[in-house]
Amino acid sequence: MQLKQLLSDDDAVSPVIGVILMVAITVILAAVIASFVLGLGDTTQTTPSASFDFDYDSNNNAVTITHQSGDTLTASQVSVNVNGTDPGSVGTNGYSFTDFSGSEISSGSTATVSEGTTPPTIGGAEITVTWQSDDGESSSTLGSFDVPN
Repeated sequence: MQLKQLLSDDDAVSPVIGVILMVAITVILAAVIASFVLGLGDTTQTTPSASFDFDYDSNNNAVTITHQSGDTLTASQVSVNVNGTDPGSVGTNGYSFTDFSGSEISSGSTATVSEGTTPPTIGGAEITVTWQSDDGESSSTLGSFDVPN
């Protein structure tokens, strides 16, 4: 075989380039599939960070709950409980309840729990602000307050 013929012979170039391209496509495809599969495990909602202030007005027997700082919350995910009472029935269990206004609870948003026209009294009650994820799988107490007697 002559050296000039060897330099000009490109019979094996096409198969080598084809193999390199196939390996590259396989590696890229594997990386895309791996990132998709590994990304599916991270679909849980993280608990928001929010600070609430509870201000007790002994003259009116009312507690004002104020979102002081932290993440803006979706109102439908936040509930206020009095002595563990279901948030939907706080107003029907002897307490007057003014909910956070709007669909979002951000810094400065307020809600009020006070004594209603029937017992029980608010003195000695425990008021909690609870967050629950959309899927209902996780929840967290964002703040609590024991009302003085």
